[in-house]
Amino acid sequence: MAKVEIYTKAYCPYCSRAKALLEHKAVEFTEYKIDAQPELREPMIARANGGYTVPQIFIDDQHIGGCDDMMALEHQGKLDPLLSN
Repeated sequence: MAKVEIYTKAYCPYCSRAKALLEHKAVEFTEYKIDAQPELREPMIARANGGYTVPQIFIDDQHIGGCDDMMALEHQGKLDPLLSN
């Protein structure tokens, strides 16, 4: 199973939607709550090549993007192959 990491904030509907999809697929993920741990924000931005909004999603250290990007991969049938690595 792929290593999935997601940077989130509380009360973020896009974060909730992204996590719900991963949970629906029974994918384990590591969540970094940047509102609770603000020191993680700068490393997130660096890893995401300047992406500063949440969620920022990584699969096996590959930057996937945000919620809409992950949903697009899902609709194109490209998410499951990434998750099964």
